[in-house]
Amino acid sequence: MIDVSRRRFLAASAMAAGFGGGTLIHRESAGSAPNAEVEAERFALERDDGPNERITLGFIGTGGMGSGLLNIFKGFPNVAIAAVCDVDRSHLEKARESAGGKAEMYKDFRSVLDRKDIDAVVIATPDHWHAIPTILACQAGKDVYCEKPLAYRVAEGRAMVNAASKYKRITQMGNLIHAGENYHRVVEIVRSGVLGPIFKTRVWMASNRNAPEGLGNPADCSAPAELDYDFWLGPAAKRAYNPNRSHFNFRFFWDYSGGILTDFCCHIIDLVHWAMEVDAPETIVATGGRYALKDDGETPDTLEVVYHYAKGFDMVWSQVDASSHGFEGRGLGIMFQGTNATLVADYGRFEIFAEDGKKLDLPAPSLPRSVGHHREWLDAIKSRNECSCRFDYGHRVTSVGLLGNAALHAGEKLKWDARAERVVNHADANRHLVRETYRAPWVLPNV
Repeated sequence: MIDVSRRRFLAASAMAAGFGGGTLIHRESAGSAPNAEVEAERFALERDDGPNERITLGFIGTGGMGSGLLNIFKGFPNVAIAAVCDVDRSHLEKARESAGGKAEMYKDFRSVLDRKDIDAVVIATPDHWHAIPTILACQAGKDVYCEKPLAYRVAEGRAMVNAASKYKRITQMGNLIHAGENYHRVVEIVRSGVLGPIFKTRVWMASNRNAPEGLGNPADCSAPAELDYDFWLGPAAKRAYNPNRSHFNFRFFWDYSGGILTDFCCHIIDLVHWAMEVDAPETIVATGGRYALKDDGETPDTLEVVYHYAKGFDMVWSQVDASSHGFEGRGLGIMFQGTNATLVADYGRFEIFAEDGKKLDLPAPSLPRSVGHHREWLDAIKSRNECSCRFDYGHRVTSVGLLGNAALHAGEKLKWDARAERVVNHADANRHLVRETYRAPWVLPNV
């Protein structure tokens, strides 16, 4: 197993340094000015809304991301944590301690949903366990914060969106980069037209995941005593326990997730969709595989996906998991290529390279800034206003990654009908949009 935490990896990717080539005309970093997310969250932690405004939360999934979210939400003075839930006893006990030692512990998430005193739930389970608890939470009258990617399959994401709409729930997908100052500023610049018509965008992830050993090839064995492995599998197929198939590494196996593409696309392609004001691609073609890592993982370590949009531009996803050198010297990035200039960004900063020394006048800030991704959801629970990354938006950006994997499996260019949410030129590819079988007793709830 790779001894690298998700949080450390995100930080390392975001801080990857260096640009080369072109004519630099502008550099801007979220670190050189107050960051909207950080400043708003700090303000929120300092204010006290009083006991009548208290929001009581339950946490479903308290591993890596779940524990991180618990530590964020517990800092708000108007939040009480009443319940923590996990199928791993070690995660559960740590979460209870982190929550102040008073939260009730549960293994079955349905016990959390049954509690009338809980206003909302935070779901940070593996991807294959997002849809069922979310839909049941909506039916139980709970507002929901769900980690990204929103769903394991497109059909599950649609059911989650429908449930949130039908039961009038306040939702937020855990796409916290969306709230930051840097993304807002890039959107303003791209939409202003100062870069000229955008004809190509590129998004990428480059990292060395312990190549060539990767995850390794441990033998199947008995599950740890503290883990209810059958419950962890849930609706997924029955498999012998293997340490590589659970917890952090679940994302590298098709039964539970869609690899790095679905893990990171919500963060990275979000900026393209937002700035270019698009909802879905028209066509998708993909090539790649697990070429470099000699382990038992299944999802690609090398992947190229080309998405074409009706607005007349392509978006190219590029991914390598055996080399940390990415485009423009960055391990993670987003590029907008226009006829006047090219803008290259990551989570925290951007740079612009003008064509032929052109002088560009950047637009003044115009978008409303977020009060903070997490505070935004808490405030919306009281106001009943929609969040920026509500489930219908989260579903659209999540679907981009899921469609890339569907195209990879199909081996052909797919034509996508976004309104019907169907592939129209390859009937067999549509089976990758649904989980065809839910292992008993689990089913996707009717909405």
